[in-house]
Amino acid sequence: MRSDFAFLFLGETLLIPHLYPVLAAVAELAPERRIDVWTSTSTNEKLIGGWISELKGASLRMRRAPGFRQIDDAEPGRNPELPAKLPMLVRMLPALMRTRVVVTAEQTSLWLPAMLPMPSRFVNLLHGAGSMMNRADRRRRVPYKTLVAAERERQALASFGVPPERIAVIGYAKAGFRHRTMLRPQFAENRPILLYTPHWQKHRSSWWRWGPQVLEALLASGRYNIIFAPHQRLPERAPEVRSIAQGLAGRPDVHCDLDSFAMVDGSYTAAADIYLGDTSSQVVEFLMRPRPCVFLDAQGVDWEGDASYDMWKAGDVITDIEQLLPCLDRAAGQQPRFHDAQVVFARGSLGDTSGEAPYRAAREIISCLS
Repeated sequence: MRSDFAFLFLGETLLIPHLYPVLAAVAELAPERRIDVWTSTSTNEKLIGGWISELKGASLRMRRAPGFRQIDDAEPGRNPELPAKLPMLVRMLPALMRTRVVVTAEQTSLWLPAMLPMPSRFVNLLHGAGSMMNRADRRRRVPYKTLVAAERERQALASFGVPPERIAVIGYAKAGFRHRTMLRPQFAENRPILLYTPHWQKHRSSWWRWGPQVLEALLASGRYNIIFAPHQRLPERAPEVRSIAQGLAGRPDVHCDLDSFAMVDGSYTAAADIYLGDTSSQVVEFLMRPRPCVFLDAQGVDWEGDASYDMWKAGDVITDIEQLLPCLDRAAGQQPRFHDAQVVFARGSLGDTSGEAPYRAAREIISCLS
């Protein structure tokens, strides 16, 4: 039987809070339409399967992608080891060819319409919220519809050859996610909560040059409660991160998280008082509510005037590790100086954050049936 929609949850858990609210909105607005929800691991299946049971009256069915990986001992929400994506997609072709609209939040699935004449219409929800994004990839030009958070991203994609009429500005879909894991970590003392989130790509990250020193300085200061929740792919590239986190286990002033769903569902960006990072797009989510930010430029980047580093206009930028604690100590007092820049950057990156974005996305997706 032909399906109306296929939602592909085939990638990392970080994609789920972006795409799931859109799935829920489509199910609410078009309950008569047949929707397939594809997962590639038991981790994602368990998370999503528990939520869709709440979507009463919708015609939904969970489907396991070819090569589905059963992971029995993983922490709920832990980023799973994924099956090989391209072979899986090739084996999914017969089912996807019988689906009218395919919705994805990652790029690998876009190799199908990029390489093959597909009768299905592909919709790509851009999940990135920062100013660093590869817009030149030819797969950006193949979706029938691309959904972006803000007008700035629509203009950027159009400048790289994506037809403007195929781009819809919807706002920040993740702002409509309603299944956050944690409201606030528990600490022994009432101190400012600092979120430290180094990036996972070496050429963009402060971790390899400064990471352990940053943690040592923060702990030695005794001034902050620390959430250490780097990009969930950092331990793949820097295995020492796990041993460092294990060494911090049990400290009353540190909450380390390398695996849980709270890393990606917005729990920590909502809970923190101060943001400390380098180029992670999590800062944009943090700035939905303006608060102090400090950025680590461990690479000596010539960043001023480079639009990719617009996020660094939202706080002080450190070029010497010795500046770390003095800069953090004055961050709250400096916040009025950066407030307007934070508002402009967050609004320009996220667009509307009222929670209505999933419904705008759903209407765009449903319109692809005509």
